Amino acid sequence: MLMEAVRLAQQAILRNMLRSFLTVLGVVIGVGAVIAMVTIGNGTTAKVKADMARLGSNMLFVSPGQFGPGRASSEAKPFNFRDLETMRTQLSNVRVVAPVAQKSVTLIAGSENRTTLVRGVDNAYFAAQTWDLAAGREFLDAELRSGRSVCIIGATVNDKLFGGGEAVGRVLRVSKIACEVIGVLTARGQSGFGSDQDDVVIMPIRTFHRRIAGNTDIPSLYVSANEDADTAKIQSDIEYLMRERRNITPGKRDDFTVRDMKQIAETQTATTTMLTGLLAAVAGVSLLVGGIGIMNIMLVSVTERTREIGIRLAIGALERQVLRQFLVEAVVLSLFGGVAGIALGLGLARIATGALGIPFSIEPNIVAIAFLFSAAVGVVFGYFPARRAARLDPIEALRRE
Repeated sequence: MLMEAVRLAQQAILRNMLRSFLTVLGVVIGVGAVIAMVTIGNGTTAKVKADMARLGSNMLFVSPGQFGPGRASSEAKPFNFRDLETMRTQLSNVRVVAPVAQKSVTLIAGSENRTTLVRGVDNAYFAAQTWDLAAGREFLDAELRSGRSVCIIGATVNDKLFGGGEAVGRVLRVSKIACEVIGVLTARGQSGFGSDQDDVVIMPIRTFHRRIAGNTDIPSLYVSANEDADTAKIQSDIEYLMRERRNITPGKRDDFTVRDMKQIAETQTATTTMLTGLLAAVAGVSLLVGGIGIMNIMLVSVTERTREIGIRLAIGALERQVLRQFLVEAVVLSLFGGVAGIALGLGLARIATGALGIPFSIEPNIVAIAFLFSAAVGVVFGYFPARRAARLDPIEALRRE
């Protein structure tokens, strides 16, 4: 009997192809939007996690000042080399501590120029960031001590200023100083925050202080812990050490911030997950609109086929058989919309992830839920018109022209 109901539903749908297509369009758009939003959101989350993992889950960032409502002003004194050496000698379970100072300047190479980020560091920075060189070498100890004008460039700088060719040994003008390129970093692409990690020039921090910044401030310290270390314990040790170094008495607020990469990664992941859920919920509203469309068209179908229903009831068809016929018709419509919506959503997500450069991450559970939800839409919104058809009085139905 069910197969007969399905066959009759197919005939009814094919008799009004255009109307049937417009009816399921809402379901197609709803399912497609939900799947596309969730797939793109999952890809974004996966990219954020990968970018964070590349920086290292055992990283901590120490910076002067605190930020946010009700906190101390960010105008706090920067760190210095004594702070750096104290952290390097007194912290346990720490692999490296790297000083970082940076500024945006203009680069010139031949007829090419661009504005980019120049970062002053020492060799501990490469270990902390687990960033290898594609060509050339790191800084020599003599270069770090003397502040010689040498630099290591990112892949983007190499492409834009040297055409992606051999850059080692060439001279790059950084602001007002001539700088010999001694290395090229491996390409990393965009960070989880959307910035190009390869658009950077790295130079010895003393060179940066003398020739670019004009001071000896260290605005940031990158602390890379050992793999098996407890970063929460290290964070507590850093806070204790910095409070002592900066003469902060008990009861007073810190004038520095220590951020754990694990906390940053968790926050980023939670944010992208929440946004994905929100977008999926908004897209899901169109599924309800599609369900209402199915109910409307089924009511119209009942009105148009009143005489047909009356004949079936008059020759012995049971109410449940008529109910099943119209309910199956509504479910077939919504399931067709669900299948088409899944194909549309995955297609749109594939195009979008390719354009955005994020992983194409299909979540089978969401696809299954979207398909089942489309079936549920057919049942819920098709039941009332089907019940109305089943309860028609055969005599009154046969009188209808």
